[in-house]
Amino acid sequence: MGITTHALYGRVLPTNSETVCMKHLLRLAMITAFLALPAGIAGAQMDFLKRGKDLLREVPGGQSTQQLSNAEIGAGLREALKVGAQRVVGQVGATDGFNGDPAIHIPLPESLQRVQSTLARVGLSSMTDDLELRLNRAAEAAAPEAQAVFWQAIDEMTWDDVREIFDGPDDAATRYLERTMSSPLATRMKPIVDANLAEVGAVRAYDQVMGRYKAVPFVPDVKADLTQHVLERALQGLFHYLAQEEAAIRRDPAKQTTDLLKKVFGG
Repeated sequence: MGITTHALYGRVLPTNSETVCMKHLLRLAMITAFLALPAGIAGAQMDFLKRGKDLLREVPGGQSTQQLSNAEIGAGLREALKVGAQRVVGQVGATDGFNGDPAIHIPLPESLQRVQSTLARVGLSSMTDDLELRLNRAAEAAAPEAQAVFWQAIDEMTWDDVREIFDGPDDAATRYLERTMSSPLATRMKPIVDANLAEVGAVRAYDQVMGRYKAVPFVPDVKADLTQHVLERALQGLFHYLAQEEAAIRRDPAKQTTDLLKKVFGG
């Protein structure tokens, strides 16, 4: 045990680490002594009780674990969601953000899988492969439109929403946005997906695929809603990675890139 001798009084004193421990023991002793006082003594004792509660909220080293204010929690959660949404949109909206990512890659609609296998048998699988690529390109082009919708929803969250999300699981905010914003997101993104399907040549590729398919004898008729398919899968991809970003910001100090995020989630 490390000790030091006081120059004036000649007494043996504890080191700094022992002093911290003694302070906490003293605090506990003071609170315990107060609880043993007669019930009729009020006034100063009430102040003493308040101080005791304050001391109980302190941890070794003097750092306070007092509850964050409502404003801090709300601002921190909104900032976390906006940071997360911005990262996700930047990731999936880049070239091969959907096409090159096995977790969110958009396959052909189920109704076109028969077409795909039929054309593969006659050596035309490259046509359906090209169509699949163009579906993913349309999703990548439409993804940035989601950011403005996410941010608006984040700004409009009530305090009850914020409190429930803050105290919830690591993906609570993502599931809230998925539950409340899937319909507005779909409405906002649908014309963008439509336009991009045409722009990246997916519509033309689809017409060519279906023309070749129908030229094969005795095949059943099939149809596919490319816009709805791409829209649904694009939203799934966005929420998939938003949930990961939210969890990372809550748990990983490296993802807490602002002072506010460190304050709200760094404890």
